[in-house]
Amino acid sequence: MSDATVGIVLVSHSAAVATSVAELAKGLAGAGDAVPVAPAGGTDDGGLGTSAELVAAAAASVDRGAGVAVLTDLGSAVLTVKTLLAEGDELPANTRLVDAPFVEGAVAAVVTAATGADLAAVEAAAAEAYTYRKT
Repeated sequence: MSDATVGIVLVSHSAAVATSVAELAKGLAGAGDAVPVAPAGGTDDGGLGTSAELVAAAAASVDRGAGVAVLTDLGSAVLTVKTLLAEGDELPANTRLVDAPFVEGAVAAVVTAATGADLAAVEAAAAEAYTYRKT
């Protein structure tokens, strides 16, 4: 494939949380601008919640042709992404909702995408973050 890199979208109910997790993941991965990461947090008017429009815009902004991995924080964020995926034309082709913990999964996804891995590998790395133990 070309220089296409998997894009990452981080959907949170809070714009500040989505932006902070994006910055943390990119910083810890040392990815700089090598991995396209976009936060999609809060509502269109800046409140708490989720916005289909913000998610769709974020996904379009990170699409480089290798797929887009979307990680979410809580229930309605998941429902928003599932609805967009079901509509079929709102998100770039080869966009996946990734079942992973939000922070740890985001870091794993960005680290893996930075290696040039494909979407399946990025998804697997993010999902594997569920096994990270803290004790």
